[in-house]
Amino acid sequence: MSLPRYKRVLIKISGEALAGDGKTGIDPAVLSNLAAEIQELAGMGVSVALVIGAGNFFRGAMGEELGIERYVGDYMGMLATVMNSLAMKNALDKRSVASRVMSPIAMNEIAEHYTIRSALSLLEQGTVVIAAGGTGHPYFTTDTASALRAIELKCDVMLKATRVDGVYTDDPEKNPAAEKINSIPYLDVIKNQLRVLDLTSVSLCMDNNLPIIVFDLFQKDALKKIVAGENIGTVIS
Repeated sequence: MSLPRYKRVLIKISGEALAGDGKTGIDPAVLSNLAAEIQELAGMGVSVALVIGAGNFFRGAMGEELGIERYVGDYMGMLATVMNSLAMKNALDKRSVASRVMSPIAMNEIAEHYTIRSALSLLEQGTVVIAAGGTGHPYFTTDTASALRAIELKCDVMLKATRVDGVYTDDPEKNPAAEKINSIPYLDVIKNQLRVLDLTSVSLCMDNNLPIIVFDLFQKDALKKIVAGENIGTVIS
């Protein structure tokens, strides 16, 4: 087997993707399939870090609709990312894939405290790092947390796993005439307000020259193909 193009990756998984066909909760089949793909990456010698969103349970913006202060809602969303991260770790445990849940918010009984040094050390040992709890601060999305962690952990690429197979000129679920874009500069994403991911995260990646690949989580073997160097999804660079 040829050497992988990317030796260290951060995979951002949306909470909605974990819900599968449902709108909330966790689909066990999605979790199991994802764990199998991560196991394959580990077998290829690829270091893997994960950040999982919380949209299948709670978003900070949802709190405002309920009369909850935004910062409180954001902390609730951070806790929801920990729930998803624990579920992901459990799925990896079943496949004997070493993993650790780490959080910048202290919760010693269920997650290790996130520090760059500790996370880097785990990655170098071949352990999957599941970075939960967002940035630890309100008003930042998990996309931005993903970009931050990917830069801190010296990843070669940030992989944004979604329900669609890349970036389009418009929302393909609403506009059937929308066209897929195979590659696009960071600035074009920002200028055209292509909100396939949070624009703050795009800016952060641009400033640190970290490429982003947006791809369909449900495309068979997508992760393995991307890491091997195949052109899957949309490259933002």
